[in-house]
Amino acid sequence: MSALDPVTLAVMQSGLQQVCNEMDLAFVRAAFSPVISEALDRSDGIYHKDDGALIAQGELGLPVFVGTMQFSTRAVIERVGRAGEVRPGDMFVVNDPYLGGTHLMDVRFVMPFCYQGALFAWLANTGHWPDTGGSVPGGFSANATEIEQEGLRLPPVKLYKEGEIDQEILSIILSNIRIADQRIGDIKAQAAALHVGGARLTALLDKYGEALVSDCIVELRRRAARQMRAKIATIPDGNYRGTAYVDSDGVVDEPLEIVMAVRKAGEELYFDMTGSSPPCRGPMNSVIATTKSAIYLAIKHIFPEVPINAGTFEPLHIAEPRGTFLYAEYPRPVSGCAAEVSQRIAEAVFDALVEAIPERLFAAPAGTSGNFALGGFDPAKGRAYVMYVISGGGYGGSAACDGLTNGCSTIGISKTTPIEVFEQRYPVLFEEYSLHEGSGGAGRQRGGFGVNYRVRLRRGTARASMVMDHGRVGPNGALGGATGGVNTVAVERKSGVYRPPHLSKDQDIELEEGDVVRVSTPGGGGYGEPLQREPALVARDVRRGYYTADEAARLFGVVLMGEPPDVDAPATAARRAQLAAE
Repeated sequence: MSALDPVTLAVMQSGLQQVCNEMDLAFVRAAFSPVISEALDRSDGIYHKDDGALIAQGELGLPVFVGTMQFSTRAVIERVGRAGEVRPGDMFVVNDPYLGGTHLMDVRFVMPFCYQGALFAWLANTGHWPDTGGSVPGGFSANATEIEQEGLRLPPVKLYKEGEIDQEILSIILSNIRIADQRIGDIKAQAAALHVGGARLTALLDKYGEALVSDCIVELRRRAARQMRAKIATIPDGNYRGTAYVDSDGVVDEPLEIVMAVRKAGEELYFDMTGSSPPCRGPMNSVIATTKSAIYLAIKHIFPEVPINAGTFEPLHIAEPRGTFLYAEYPRPVSGCAAEVSQRIAEAVFDALVEAIPERLFAAPAGTSGNFALGGFDPAKGRAYVMYVISGGGYGGSAACDGLTNGCSTIGISKTTPIEVFEQRYPVLFEEYSLHEGSGGAGRQRGGFGVNYRVRLRRGTARASMVMDHGRVGPNGALGGATGGVNTVAVERKSGVYRPPHLSKDQDIELEEGDVVRVSTPGGGGYGEPLQREPALVARDVRRGYYTADEAARLFGVVLMGEPPDVDAPATAARRAQLAAE
């Protein structure tokens, strides 16, 4: 039997992934911030010692970090090459978006892993810190025009040196962020997770030997590339085109267009976004690492069976879209790149390929993380706070089924922090958390629904900021399906209702005790012609309150008994008969 038989490879693949899973769990259980411990906005992985290429990532990690952490690890390797060798116990911190990052709140720790005295790999993780300074609590500055307004930017620096934290670097970090006294818990949790990974990877190497593990890593990468090429081969050769739009950049109230040209040739895919909008003034620029990672995760959504490592991405060739807002360079602001723009990039890929492989694809999902930050001082507890909310939305319908309601964002597995945790830790009261009825796009398979929530400030004063999207146009339908419902934001004050000029992007909204922020998230797009939906399913949706009877008649052409007759019913019936005949 060959040393690299399928059983050995399967065991090794599972073993490497288990190392990452344990890092994820250690990070989550030790983290102080709810955005990490409850919302799961983090990721851990193992990376190649020479170029930072992905070896394995945990099942609990955010997909958008799959690509970006390769680039940030490579930036650390390049820094080490200039600065000299590393020692066991060294650990780098970096959040610079232009060095393989996302936005400033996604802070990466990178640690060399040595086995028997020699560098074997790098272990890295990313955690979303609730605040890294900048002009607004939480970092989501909707009106920023340069990166310095968004927070503290860290190049790769050694935060830990031979196992000891550098107090001078730590003091610089803590002196430039809000709620600094609460950050040390996340820092230590992030470092501890990498040490857990080091212990588990050591045990794996002790058990199977360095030579066998190294050979398996090479072979697993080769096989992942081969599997991805086999999947790509099922797409008909040709040129495909998709589009997606960002509502605005938060500064100039005009949409930004993503033009996605996809060429499929044999077993390779080529992506070109050079026809997209130019760099924008506001924070919706995307750094190249995030742009590439968004395409990686889009293809992984389409072909989820292919295992994750650097080989998965080898058949994907991405032309760098210089001169567009998808290739941000210093000092362009980027706070919305990972949470929002990346999702539009993925939607453009889906839009381009849905007609080529309709059985594999789906209408656009809600496509926003619903980033909402509230910062202030709680007089009852005598301390400052920053609350960060991620909210779900509807998934798009597919050939197989209706879209999921209140699903997580396209880019990750992050979930909304339980409202009980919010209410316990912050001076807020959630007065409503409900389905955004009517938001699912009409189709043969309708889109899933977003959610509504109302959060009231119970005491003190605070500042609210949000960077969301799909407030202008809802998520795209597919193959004749309708767009999903849009995102809406309203602030209810004693003086009246305030609505952001940019629909779902704004910052520094002053709140007083009793003020309410009301948010409705988007629904998913519909799949297929709405008039082809089974009338019984439409009636069921109306009974459940998903749509009104009037909406059922208008969107699906189904007139329910006991409701006012639809004036267009004869034309609708004729159209349904025509579709049935086709």
